[in-house]
Amino acid sequence: MGIRVAVVGASGYAGGELLRLVAGHPEFELVTATAHSQAGHRLHTVHPQLIGLDLVLAETDPAALADADLVFLALPHGESAALAAQLPPKTRVVDLGADHRLATRTPGPTTMAVPMPGSGPMACPSCPASVSGSPPPPAWPTPAATPPPSSWRSPR
Repeated sequence: MGIRVAVVGASGYAGGELLRLVAGHPEFELVTATAHSQAGHRLHTVHPQLIGLDLVLAETDPAALADADLVFLALPHGESAALAAQLPPKTRVVDLGADHRLATRTPGPTTMAVPMPGSGPMACPSCPASVSGSPPPPAWPTPAATPPPSSWRSPR
């Protein structure tokens, strides 16, 4: 038995992509998908590309999410925080909206890469120090240092 997952806001674009990723993940077991205006509809009528998932979208209700170990929130801005506060304390939440962003910015990298188990050393352009001995990425040219090509003409 894997990690029991629920997707809230499954009728939107982000929710559909989450469902696609969750369905293909070997450790995830999709237990419910909820939607507001599309509740009661079969998933494949909302997302035809997910015809293999035989699922009816449920109403977005904390009780429908109680069986999930992990809840993905793909809701519009301002709606995630209230729903997340009503979930059981054991439930882990991943919010794709802006409701749970940090209030203050801290100095440091803005991206983070996490290696998958068994993938070996991590390497990505945003974190060159993660692989010992790797050179820093090339600096991006500033707009002032890069004049437009001569083939670009002014619209005048």
